[in-house]
Parts: sequence; C-alpha cells; structure tokens
Amino acid sequence: RRTRRERSWTGMGCAALLWGTILLGCSCGPGSPRVGAAPLLAATYVLDDSDGLGREFDGIGAVSGGGATSRLLVNYQEPYRSQILDYLFKPNFGASLHILKVEIGGDAQSTDGTEPSHMHYENDENYFRGYEWWLMKEAKKRNPKIKLIGLPWAFPGWIGKGENWPYDYPDVTAYYIVSWILGAKQYHDLDIDYIGIWNERAFSSKYIKLLRYTLDKHGLEQVRIIASDRLWEPISFVMLIDSELHGVVDVIGAHYPGTKTVKNAILTGKKLWSSEDYSTFNNDVGAGCWARILNQNYVNGNMTSTIAWNLVASYYEQLPFGRCGLMTAQEPWSGHYKVESPIWITAHTTQFTQPGWSYLQVDGHLEGGGSFVALTDGLGNLTIIIETMSHNHSKCIRPPLPNYSVIPQRATFYLRGSFYMVRTLQVWHSRLDFESGNSSLFQQLHPVKVWRGRFYLDLNVDEVYTLTTLKTGRKCGYPEPPPPQPFPSSYKDDFNIRNPPFSEAPNFADQTGVFEYFVNPSDPGDHVFTLRQVVVQRPITWVSDADQTISVIGNFKWVNMTVTCDIYIEKPRDGGVFIAGRVDNGGIYVRRTKGVFFWVFADGTYRVTGDLAGEEILMKGLSGVRDNAWHTLTLNIQGNSASGLLNGYPLWENVTISKPRNGWAALGTRSFEFAQFDNFHVE
Repeated sequence: RRTRRERSWTGMGCAALLWGTILLGCSCGPGSPRVGAAPLLAATYVLDDSDGLGREFDGIGAVSGGGATSRLLVNYQEPYRSQILDYLFKPNFGASLHILKVEIGGDAQSTDGTEPSHMHYENDENYFRGYEWWLMKEAKKRNPKIKLIGLPWAFPGWIGKGENWPYDYPDVTAYYIVSWILGAKQYHDLDIDYIGIWNERAFSSKYIKLLRYTLDKHGLEQVRIIASDRLWEPISFVMLIDSELHGVVDVIGAHYPGTKTVKNAILTGKKLWSSEDYSTFNNDVGAGCWARILNQNYVNGNMTSTIAWNLVASYYEQLPFGRCGLMTAQEPWSGHYKVESPIWITAHTTQFTQPGWSYLQVDGHLEGGGSFVALTDGLGNLTIIIETMSHNHSKCIRPPLPNYSVIPQRATFYLRGSFYMVRTLQVWHSRLDFESGNSSLFQQLHPVKVWRGRFYLDLNVDEVYTLTTLKTGRKCGYPEPPPPQPFPSSYKDDFNIRNPPFSEAPNFADQTGVFEYFVNPSDPGDHVFTLRQVVVQRPITWVSDADQTISVIGNFKWVNMTVTCDIYIEKPRDGGVFIAGRVDNGGIYVRRTKGVFFWVFADGTYRVTGDLAGEEILMKGLSGVRDNAWHTLTLNIQGNSASGLLNGYPLWENVTISKPRNGWAALGTRSFEFAQFDNFHVE
C-alpha cells in the first residue's frame, strides 16, 4: 500500500520529491482493493519489439508566436527571465521541450498582436527585429539539440504587390522565406530544421515546389518542409495525385486534429504531426487536455509530434486566449510568473524520450478508458507513458470531445523481446485532483520491480504515470518568484536608449502596425530617440487587421487615467495620430476596439471618437496641428467625462463617456503611415 510519507528538498536547483510506496512483489500503485470493495477491472498488455517497431518519434514542442505570445517575456528582469526559460527548455529540469516553433513575423495581427517582419519593405532587411531570434538562441543555449521550426502567419504588403495573397509572385515569397532562414544562420548561428507554408490558410502546390527549389539552390537541403498547418485535407489528397509535391513535402502537419487522422494522410507514408494543438486555459483541465492528446495523438492518429500553442502566456491576459500557454509569465514589472501544471505533464514525456526514439507497435487503449504509449531508443531503454484522463477533466478548447468514460483499473504489462530482461522501472506520477484542488504533479515514486517480464499497476482516474529505464528525470525548481502586482499606476517612457536590446519598447503590445525604437539624427536634441510606427502598406493579413495602427499598454482594469505623449505626424495632408484610454479590445478582435480616442490630423483638425475605426464621433474641431512638427497631446478621463489638451492648453472638454468602463492606454496612427511618439506618460 502507498504510505503518506514524503521527503522533499526545496530551494535552488532540483527538488527531489520522493513519495513513499511499499512495493509488494511486482506491483505499483495503491495495491489490492480492500475487502468488500468492487474488484478492479483487470486487463493485460504486451510490449514487444520482436516484430519491429512503430513510427519514429519526432518530439514534443510549443509555439512562440501566432502571435506576439512571448511579447512580455523579454521585459522580465534577471534572474526571473532565465528561470522561466529554464522551466521551458533546460533538459531534465521542467518541460524540457524537444521543439520550438516560432512565427516568421509578417507585420500583421496574428492572434494577440503583431510581430515585426525582417523585411518591412522590398529593399529592407533587418535580422534583429522582434524577439524570436533571441528566444531561439536562449532555447539552443539550454538544449543544443532542440529542433527549430519557422512558419509565417502573415506577410508584408509588398510581397503581394497590392493583393492580399502571397502566391501571385511565388518566387518573391520563396525568396522572402529563404532570406529569413539564411539570416537566422548568418546573424544568429541558428539552423532552422523545418519550414511551414502559411498558417491555417490556403497552400499553393506551385509555391511549395518553388520553395523546395529555392532552399536547395541556397544550400539548405537539410531544411524540411511541413504542409499545410491547417487540416489533413486537401493537402493529403493532392500529395497522392501529385508525385512532385509528394516528393518535396516531408511532414503533413494538421492543427487541432482531435487525436484523429484520415486515410489519405496515412496513405502518403509521410510523417504526421499535430503541428498546433492544445490552446487551452492552463489550469488542471488544460493539463488534462494536454496529457490526453500527448498520448492519443499517436494512439488514435499516428501523429509522432505534438506542438502546443502556446509556449508561455506572456501577453496581456485580457487579449484573446489569455493564459493558453504551458506556463504563465505576464507580469515583467513585478517579476511574478507561474509554473502551471501543463509544464509537469509535458515532462512525463519529454524527460524520458528524445526525437529519434521509436514507438512500439501497441494498440494503446486501456480497457477501463485512457491510453498508453511505449517508446524505445533501440538501445535497450524503454519508456511507458499512461494517462487516465476523464472526459470532463480533459476537454481542450477545440474540437468538441465525444463522451467516453474512465474507471479505476488494474493494468498488467508483459515485457517481451529485448525488454524481457528489464528488472526495474523508475516511476513518475501525477494526479490531478479536481475536488480538493490539491493536485500532485510529477512526483518520483519508488521503482517498480519487474518479475519475469511482468508488472502491474492499479490506475485511478485523472492520473499520469511514466515508467522508464532512464534514471535522469528531475523535478527542478527555483524559489518562489515575487508576488503578483498590477501594472504600475504611473508609467513613463522617453525611449532614450542608444542601443536597445530589442526593437520594441517594453510593455507596448502592437495590435496593428509595428512600433519600433527610432533615431532622428537631424533632430536638434529633444527628440533624437523616439518610438516610430513603421508599417506603411497594409500587410497580407491573417485576420482582419484594423485600418489604423495601434499599440496598447497598461492595466486593462484602469478606469480614470491621464495619458500624455509628444506626437509627430510625418504624412502630409491626410496623416494623423491618436492617444487613447479605456481601450477595450485587441488581438483578432482589434477592428471592433472601443475606447476614448483623441486624434489630431495633418490638416489642422482634431476628433474625439469612441472607437478605433473613428466612426463614433464625440467631438471635433480645429487644432492648428501640422505635419513634421512636434506637439504634446494630453487625454484626461475621469468618471463619465473626458477632456483634451494640446501643448498644455485645453483644446476640448466635458465630453461625456458612457462606455467602455475600463481598458488599456494606447497610441497609434490614422492609417499605415510613418509617425513618431515620445515622452509617453500614463497616470
């Protein structure tokens, strides 16, 4: 029987958590049911490599991007930023991820913000924008073997030459993508392993073939192509009838497949991946979702890799899909972060397998509900991962989960073939407790003794077990990070930084357009260093970006606020900029954003509107503002009333505000146009 002894060592480094278990013969788990209890359902399962192995395992990973999901991570101070990265990437520490997939920024909204392109314009190349380069290097620093994937969600407008479509000039698109891969190597010494086509949008067979040709022409034969990062069809069918396309696609990647595949995908003979999955709130139900699909994507769907969206929830939580990361790090101003339960569910697989291992040929379904997979390195090592997640405790955000039941059960395993001589298996265990909320995550139990190739486990509901010959597993940790704090109620940024570590100012979350640090070499001194909106052509979008550009900042719960900023309109005649408060939306919903927007235009007029689109006009008049000159705007919102100042003098007042009741501060431009901002201050 399991005893309640527990020994733990906490603090820096690894916390070795050993749960006492008395092992009777070859058993593990809670042991025999007590007298009078209903007998457990019992079933046997054979693990045998005598007739060969199953598919090659390609690893477990996560996505940064799609979009701007790691935006706030870069602003964390040390040591907290490095601690977060250790939990994600450091082998035998936390999640120990095998794969990092990043967005190839396209200057457009891609879920929770925009990520900057390495080529805003046709004659422009810069391989230091954004934070994905930095993140890939940090991942490689911790795990040199980690696989890297790049995938575009959107593209700069020049690629479509005015059309919202990347395939009219496939040679231009292929050149753009290959330049990103070459830049990764030239400027960051990063080798990209896989490249995708266009996230969750149409594919072009002609483009995919041309991409392969362009890769090979630039000596990138080792870069593999994933298609189409959408559904199993039509890509699988088209590959079956187009032998040339079949020859250039290495992996069929589907999104949110519900652990199922289709016949045509299997008939291609290609690797099958769930190349984006999970996307679920990271509480224990999210952990249950993740545990279930990590096993069942292979058991039901022959998928040899599962990649979570997203890596770490490092974006304002009120943006779409808040806290849908493997862990949460959304407070760089306080240093607070949270290692959520999906991190430890990931470890059950990642710490005891590696890409290049092989699955065993097993059915994988447990008689009492749940699943198991078994993997080997072909050198005698064996890892078995078992999950018994119940229906209501493992629902992912999509697709809907058909009803099923899981009951307590006894599983007896017979080890055959090269595993017959295994005598001992290390045991790691998680139990998600939805009644008390006192879940036990990734605890090391006493090893299980294998007697003549046989052992059994008594399995309860909502558990994960890893049984393995490997002794390298660790549950590591750091001291508790600082407690959570709201965004500072007084915040200033003068953007005066000569060599910024990143291209974007801290805490600003671009929702349409891209706002970058800028140097004005000709300025007499007051505005040498500014923040500049730099996207001047509507991108090839992934969702409906706004027609205006906007970057939000602060605390979504703010009600009363004063926002002040120096502004510089660069576009003559019809250029314009705004500052705003109580901004209530962003991400994929940015077009419907409401708030209090104070606009000034190059033609000398101003407007106050209740929306980003500028349709709900609350006040308008003359301001005397002109382009190519600095002006100071101040927006004051108190209760149901707002007022505005220009260069310190009242311009408008007593505008009645009914809604929204709260929201972020923001700044932006009337259209895709150059404009500059300086000395931002919100109180």
